[in-house]
Amino acid sequence: MATYLVLSDGTVYRGAALGAEGESIGEVVFNTGMTGYQEILTDPSYAGQIVLLTYPLIGNYGINADDFESDRVQPAGLIVKEACETPSNWRSAWSLDEYMKARGLIGIQGVDTRAITKRIRSGGVAMGAITNSPPDEALESVRKAKTYDETDFIYSVTTSSPYQWGPTGKEPIELGEHEEGRSRLVVLDCGLKFNILRRFRRAGCLPIVLPASASADQVLGWDPDGIVLSPGPGDPARLGPVIETVRQLLGRRPIFGICLGNQMLCHAVGGKTFKLKFGHRGSNHPVKDLKKGTVTITSQNHGYAVDPNSVSSCDVAITQLNVNDGTVEGIEVRGADAYSIQYHPEASPGPWDSRPYFDEFVERMRT
Repeated sequence: MATYLVLSDGTVYRGAALGAEGESIGEVVFNTGMTGYQEILTDPSYAGQIVLLTYPLIGNYGINADDFESDRVQPAGLIVKEACETPSNWRSAWSLDEYMKARGLIGIQGVDTRAITKRIRSGGVAMGAITNSPPDEALESVRKAKTYDETDFIYSVTTSSPYQWGPTGKEPIELGEHEEGRSRLVVLDCGLKFNILRRFRRAGCLPIVLPASASADQVLGWDPDGIVLSPGPGDPARLGPVIETVRQLLGRRPIFGICLGNQMLCHAVGGKTFKLKFGHRGSNHPVKDLKKGTVTITSQNHGYAVDPNSVSSCDVAITQLNVNDGTVEGIEVRGADAYSIQYHPEASPGPWDSRPYFDEFVERMRT
């Protein structure tokens, strides 16, 4: 079946169907990772976005039952050069196409992903549609749709009720429960990836996940030893109620922000963020830790960054910088025991260089 990728500027790419049929609209972004498509498909930070994977063959190790990062497919659509029809891996249960059809995800293959990537790099991210309908009809739909920046996505991806992450994964929890010898960690879910919970569990924590709408009193009501601000989708400047919650929590418990959590911490102390031209999405981004003097290879997925000038008058130290473009990759709020990083230390698959940050935060919780 002929399928089209239609960008908001009227550019049309013709390809073949992948996954479910229909039409999907979202912000078109690209990810340069060579592996990790299953994790990308279930990463809540991609809500509202059509993800282009720059590696030319996707799906060669299939989809398995263990490596999901959330309970559902999150992106609005998927663009690949070629989808492997015969995956080879002992854990594989579905091909990429089978999985996308079963989950209702619309995609396109057989297009020049290199050309599309170059277009995004020069012109910036843009709204677009994947459709089986005539391109002119899709273009009209794209131009009428809300832009990515006009939508609050975190409330559609956050958990509806609290849960804990135990030995078997997601488990129900009651107020007052506590596993002996484990630090209690409250995670504010703005688009959480399960591997964050897995890593903190292995570091000796009992992670308790709360909805993004939770108030500061509700967070503190669980008597946490520490608080994590999770990654998530969308423009952080739109998240006034969550930012106010973070502001009220500052100084009351140790706080660790990841990705969107870094941006929310920035806003909570009076700073600002700005949108990057095409974002950082991939698994090979070098970051320099200014305190340690070391460089870490990181996995990243964000379209916004902290404005360094906006925090110069705040009681904030910039702790990490992106080696490629000099953007802020970490901050620390002086006197509040709160710090954050812009990348994903839980990356799986991806580099493991930044995993020690889990243990470091657990140590801060316990001192």
